[in-house]
Amino acid sequence: MKQHVIVFLPAHNEEEAISEVIRNVPRYFHPDVFVEVLVVDDGSTDGTVRAAREAGADYIVSKPVNEGLGAAVRTALGECCKLGAHIGVMIDADNEYPADEIPDILLPIFEGKADYTMGSRFLGTIRGMKLHRRLGNYCFTLLQSLLLRKWIYDGQSGMRAFSRQAMEHGEIVHDYNYAQVLTLNLVRKGFRVQEVPITYKVRETGESFIKFRKYLFNVLPAIFREISRPVRQVPIDYEAHLLTSEKKCS
Repeated sequence: MKQHVIVFLPAHNEEEAISEVIRNVPRYFHPDVFVEVLVVDDGSTDGTVRAAREAGADYIVSKPVNEGLGAAVRTALGECCKLGAHIGVMIDADNEYPADEIPDILLPIFEGKADYTMGSRFLGTIRGMKLHRRLGNYCFTLLQSLLLRKWIYDGQSGMRAFSRQAMEHGEIVHDYNYAQVLTLNLVRKGFRVQEVPITYKVRETGESFIKFRKYLFNVLPAIFREISRPVRQVPIDYEAHLLTSEKKCS
């Protein structure tokens, strides 16, 4: 049976960049993998939906108002499950993350070594990230590592992959952002996380709607809300997404 992979893009006013991201998504990198693209339009007021449709998005879910990145990712994970995806891959719609490296993000799941993977900019290469953003990433990632008692290099990455069980059980406790709370939630439930080096470049179009001050005052309370609530361990099927060893991803 083929593995059905849905690559999902949360998008808010990304008409200038989203087409290139969608066109760069590898569709045919393995004979036993079937890839589709889902866009969650988070209340865009520009031509994001039109650009996504013209670029070949298979599914588009539009929210009438901007609800936030956390809410968009929550919607995307639910839609992936409804559409029958075995694995979901998130990638930002701003073209900062390398869509052509999606097979690398998937490989640990296909090899049965992880249930949840994150593309790591700090294990790979970073071009153009400003100093204050680097420092912010370091601080939040360090906090996440301390809470999990597991070293993480890039806790804010916008490129991730989820097994079916991870999509079904992952919880995001606030709407503004998802990164820290989702990783905390999944690791505490017993899901295996692995970071994969990626190539990163700062966006050339549009503007990030994640602002440091707002991020600080929204995310910190959510982190402590997540870490303080009880969760149940999930019995995980470690062989659910194995591909035959004779057919390697390329």
